[in-house]
Amino acid sequence: MLKIEARAQPSKHWAYFSPILAVVLTLITGAILFSSLGQNPVEALYIFFISPIEDWYGISELLVKCIPILLCAYGLSLCYRASVWNIGAEGQLLMGGLIGSAMALQFVHSDSIWAMPLTLLAGILGGAAWAGIAAFLKLKMNSNEILVTIMLNYIALNLLVWAVHGPLKDPQGFNFPESALFAQSTILPVLFEGTRLHLGLVFVLLALAIIWVFVSKTFIGFQIRVLGMDKAAAKMAGFSQNKLSALVLLVCGGLAGLAGASEVSGPIGQLVPSISPGYGYAAIIVAFLGRLHPLGITLAGLLMALIFMGGEMAQISLALPSAITGIFQGLILFYLLSSDVLIRYRIKIKLPPINSVKKRVYPTQTEAQ
Repeated sequence: MLKIEARAQPSKHWAYFSPILAVVLTLITGAILFSSLGQNPVEALYIFFISPIEDWYGISELLVKCIPILLCAYGLSLCYRASVWNIGAEGQLLMGGLIGSAMALQFVHSDSIWAMPLTLLAGILGGAAWAGIAAFLKLKMNSNEILVTIMLNYIALNLLVWAVHGPLKDPQGFNFPESALFAQSTILPVLFEGTRLHLGLVFVLLALAIIWVFVSKTFIGFQIRVLGMDKAAAKMAGFSQNKLSALVLLVCGGLAGLAGASEVSGPIGQLVPSISPGYGYAAIIVAFLGRLHPLGITLAGLLMALIFMGGEMAQISLALPSAITGIFQGLILFYLLSSDVLIRYRIKIKLPPINSVKKRVYPTQTEAQ
């Protein structure tokens, strides 16, 4: 009989080593998967993980991909540290892109210096407001934030689709579901000529530094960590669970909204139905893979961006379906969670003792009569 029991003291070393183990196991499983699909596993892994970043342009595209993932993941790390299970970064990103686009379209024929700041600010407020809905329902109506944020993702997606087919649709766009191109004053400046790497990279670096200092050096960050580790202790210390939960949700929504606004005003340059291939969902994996630490999240975000690029490269070079990206993301999450379970619990096999097996006693002839 198998029995799972908690370990007296989970290993801290394995807690940091398990993400590396999860990546290694993912590579091994990926090689087996490619081999079963009739591909040379070494060549396929090379195309998936090395080819996209063989030159400077590929590296710059990697950074472009990781910008929205990291902005969402930094915010999610705050939520998860406070044990607020926000699954809605995708919807908050979409709303940030939608509201930011609505603001950007007000400056299509303008060269105002306020166009870009107002677009980004609108995106931040849009994402924060979308997260605020989940915060209100959690704190005032005791709703489960997991279910609420998941459902809000689909509402945000349908609002975006409605907008590009309706009020924000370009009247001169030959009936394509997209907005007009943004004015140059709204577009984020490119950092390096010949690439698409834009000012969003600076936002990521600022967010990295601010979140790191906020969590490790401020009293509010200390309160968030205490709330996540022990709600009863936080209550005894006089920390407001409601205020802290609302704070982390709003900050996460604002960062995700900034990610959405940076996408539409950066590499895309207009509002389209598919501004995100799932960056908000990928950021959940990144947050846990990075152990909720800003530096770990940054490294995990680069890996996740590489998986997105590798999936695109595999479609082009190996004629594989786009689902290969989701498979690798799922493998990393599966192995990471499996490792976490084994870090906290041990599996024991318990066999019944031999002397506990009772011998069958047959009745005598007299007793039978």
